[in-house]
Amino acid sequence: MLQLESIDPRSFGKRIVEARKARGVTQKEVAEFLGCSRPTYIAIEKGERPLNPDEVRKIASFLGQRVHELVRPAEPVVDLQPHLRAVVGKIRAADEQQLYAGIDELQRFAEDYRELERLANAQLPYNYPPTVELGGRIDPAQLAESISVRERQRLGLGDQPVSNLRSLLELDVGLRIFYGVLPSNIAGMYAYTTDLGCCILINRNHPAEKRRASMLHEYGHLIVDRYQPGIDYLTFPGRKPANERFAEQFSLCFLMPTSSVHKRFQEIVTTTGDFQVGDLCRLSHFYFVSVEAMALRLEQLGLMPRGTWQALMESELAPRKAQEMLELPSQPISSDPFSKRYTFLAVQVFEQAKISQGQLARFLRCDPLSAREIVAECRASLQIEESGVSRQLELPFDRSLLDDQR
Repeated sequence: MLQLESIDPRSFGKRIVEARKARGVTQKEVAEFLGCSRPTYIAIEKGERPLNPDEVRKIASFLGQRVHELVRPAEPVVDLQPHLRAVVGKIRAADEQQLYAGIDELQRFAEDYRELERLANAQLPYNYPPTVELGGRIDPAQLAESISVRERQRLGLGDQPVSNLRSLLELDVGLRIFYGVLPSNIAGMYAYTTDLGCCILINRNHPAEKRRASMLHEYGHLIVDRYQPGIDYLTFPGRKPANERFAEQFSLCFLMPTSSVHKRFQEIVTTTGDFQVGDLCRLSHFYFVSVEAMALRLEQLGLMPRGTWQALMESELAPRKAQEMLELPSQPISSDPFSKRYTFLAVQVFEQAKISQGQLARFLRCDPLSAREIVAECRASLQIEESGVSRQLELPFDRSLLDDQR
């Protein structure tokens, strides 16, 4: 049952303003749907007029929102939805409704993340790189190469592959990365706000290797066009603009550093006297990239002849099947909508009785039973005793480890 006394009229008003603008409807249209005057509805948006349950439900229905999303007490995140929706309006995509749904999902994820941080008193620290200006006669691809080296050094990565990239970009840089359902031809979307920083939604239906490349592509946008929200397609009609060329090359160079790739390639050729398809598959597995990305990077560095990948494609090479035949070990792959940090924050505030089981399930996008199972998984730790017997430990999240009285 909707409890009106728990609704903050000011926050509710801000949320319906954002929802109305995102929906592309006027104040007059909402007022007519409610059967009230425009000044009365404006007073609702300003948080100056008392609400009744029917009005709240009608407004939510008309604006395509869930009631509990509109009546949440926390301050809403502004600017994220309208700016991304403006991008969709400019490109006039045929799949715009699915894109709008993705934008809405990113907005909800971002707000939920901020709310969990507020409840846990654990703000995500930002460690963003300085912005870089594109222009003049500087080649975006060459600049991306040098910036990728700088970023790896800044983050203490050297030139080795990064396995858990999503956690690294979140904890060491401060990017909020979510996985969501997007049209198949969309790799991801990016937006930046002053209160939330960089928010990224990656197409969860793409392979893990592609998702990793897409994360870094959006990271590239943070560097060269931080304040311009964007939606990235898999293919770009005509010549790519400078910012897209930078982001694409930054992703390749970060995942497959030049010095490291040269070293690994030369080791293989020196040892075997050749570089075969199996070597290409093993190298792509080592860097946790697609076989295509690995081949194109080797071509780019002049280590394989240009057109090698195209020839392999025409010969109907099945990269996945080839990798399976090599029996390469599985990579750490997660398709969870949100990061491990997000999950642990949700479990932490639940354990502290700051949210109910129903709220936990909403934060985790699952049913209550599954939410309890996630809590159990987060609290569990497998310990191997001296006898070799394994024992499952349950860890209390709220116990201090700095208290002398243990």
